[in-house]
Amino acid sequence: MTAKEHNERYRFFHEITGEAMLVHSEYHEGLLESAYEAALTYLLRQKGYSVEKQVMLPMYWKDVKLDQRYCMDLVINNDIIVELKAISNIGSPHRRQLWNYMNLTHKPYGMLVNFGAKSFYSEWYHRHEDGNIEKITWRDSIQEMIDSRIEKVINSSQTSM
Repeated sequence: MTAKEHNERYRFFHEITGEAMLVHSEYHEGLLESAYEAALTYLLRQKGYSVEKQVMLPMYWKDVKLDQRYCMDLVINNDIIVELKAISNIGSPHRRQLWNYMNLTHKPYGMLVNFGAKSFYSEWYHRHEDGNIEKITWRDSIQEMIDSRIEKVINSSQTSM
């Protein structure tokens, strides 16, 4: 898949991140998570996204529904879980929380968004059908072009030997 195809496939991550960055630039760090959640929900709905807030996720022991539930911050277009944070640093426990939500619901996409630091921060994930979760990055088409040219030079020098 080319960088252009990859970026087009995951464009929604870029768009949602853009709206979240607007929220961070307006409010900066220091507010409660719920304030960022309200503003981001508003902006995403204005862009035509379907956004559910505070979606409850029941817990089961085998077939028995337990008295415990988890709460996903946002579910966008019924397939993107967005876990919001307003903390100084994102760590492994925060990623595990998102990944567990993705695995329990089988939703294909997840975002971890932190409004609590001076700089805005987000991570994007894709859960494949086999359960593997891949971190997604925006691909640089210029780097792809350079890599392609280097590969052509290497291949042509090997064939001329």
